[in-house]
Amino acid sequence: MMALDAVATRVVSIRLACSAFSISETCYRYQSQNSDENTQIAKLLVNLTVEQSDWGFGQCFNYLRNTKGHSWNHKRIYRIYCESALNLRIRPRRRLKRNAPEPLKEPTKTNQVWSMDFMHDQLADGRKYRLFNVIDDYKREGLTMEAGFSLPSQRVIRVLDQLLEWRKKPIALRCDNGPEFISHEFVKWAKKKGIRIDYIQPGNPQQNAYMERYNRTARYGWVSKHLFDTLEEVQDYATEWLWFYNYERPHTANGGKPPLMAA
Repeated sequence: MMALDAVATRVVSIRLACSAFSISETCYRYQSQNSDENTQIAKLLVNLTVEQSDWGFGQCFNYLRNTKGHSWNHKRIYRIYCESALNLRIRPRRRLKRNAPEPLKEPTKTNQVWSMDFMHDQLADGRKYRLFNVIDDYKREGLTMEAGFSLPSQRVIRVLDQLLEWRKKPIALRCDNGPEFISHEFVKWAKKKGIRIDYIQPGNPQQNAYMERYNRTARYGWVSKHLFDTLEEVQDYATEWLWFYNYERPHTANGGKPPLMAA
């Protein structure tokens, strides 16, 4: 640009200007042959990203190359893509107004709070099954893992009644807002037993963090590792794993000891 300015304003020869600014005359005289084509590419990219706002560069390149049959290589298209600042597009987020989540309350004794939740997986033949999990939050002790194709509120109540036959009832049950837990039948049962139900706020699974962590442990510990043929196999393995979890698997929350070995 300085050489061009010197030639245009100071009446200096091209040879002298190129010599003064240490550039070749070839470079000085060069004119891009692809400027019009680059403008066409930029226009296509801008129109494409406006129409398909969720497309990134890879999708745009494949469309121009494979669908429209243009022979431009990806380096050239990407350079123009960046020059047009299309790589800086930010997808607008949908902002939901939610109440500030309540902090997770840490229990101080056994049978103070039980947490409940469901897990999902499928058998070898594709049939989906569910696991109803219950833990005691104090030592993260696993209380039950009930497998079934369908686990409605009546089944949940039956499992909890079986737990109460050998265990002291909790002060509260922590759970999400699933249909099994908000049903009139379940609420009526809890009121009859004198047990408080602590529902977590919608969209805040961290309020049931002990249960979520337990589900993750079960998921990576055995659910995702094995493919079962029958529901009976799932239940048998769940029972064995639950014993292992409580008596042998170290837990950092218990100082590196299993839940039933911790003081």
